[in-house]
Amino acid sequence: MRADAAPAHDVRIFQTGEHVCGYWHDRPARDLVVEPNDPRLPLIYPRALELGFRRSGDLVYRPNCHGCRLCMAVRVPVAQFRPNRSQRRNLKRNADLVARVVPAERSDEQLALYQRYLGLRHRGGGMDDHGAVQFDQFLAGSWSETRFLEIRQKVDGAAGPLLAVAVTDLLPDALSAVYTFYDPDHADRGLGTFAILQQLDWAMREGRRHLYLGYWIAGHPKMDYKRRFRPLDGYDGDRWSPLEYLAP
Repeated sequence: MRADAAPAHDVRIFQTGEHVCGYWHDRPARDLVVEPNDPRLPLIYPRALELGFRRSGDLVYRPNCHGCRLCMAVRVPVAQFRPNRSQRRNLKRNADLVARVVPAERSDEQLALYQRYLGLRHRGGGMDDHGAVQFDQFLAGSWSETRFLEIRQKVDGAAGPLLAVAVTDLLPDALSAVYTFYDPDHADRGLGTFAILQQLDWAMREGRRHLYLGYWIAGHPKMDYKRRFRPLDGYDGDRWSPLEYLAP
């Protein structure tokens, strides 16, 4: 891995011990982690994304599980993306929403929404007790160039209640969708899909080449939505290539 002038052997990568897989709870997992204390992480990060890594808090990691390669890093080539019929319906259904990019600085309103989302959507998942400290550590991090894409309902032509937040990292020629949380009372709006569509629009306006969507796992119901954003490229551990075999 290179980070500007840093030679490949100069970037230290560690393998974690076994832990419970976050996607298949009956399976063990391991990760590769870039040295967390490396002061060059902001420079290393863009290249790490190209090599299938991802950010969680201040950690840059990639699954490296024994006997399992189901987690595939995926990204959308922005210039080629066109919303399909279902996504166009999503945009029409949410025409009363407005999206704006704000600094990655926690507000009380964001924290309350985050806690409601975790409490109702991920009950018993180990994140139920996340407070302000965990919000900052998990979402914003200390070294990444991160923004919050706030999605609000328009009221009398002005921005009203906060319905969703898409945590987004800025890279030189890409955006990375880190995490999205939303009001579970409005789940029927398809706010997760709407957030990605807004991130794609953001990336397109700024001429960025890719939107990274993290990991896709074939057959996992919580990951199924990612295959609907076409075209979609996947990283096989060696190179990026179009995932043309995906069913609609």
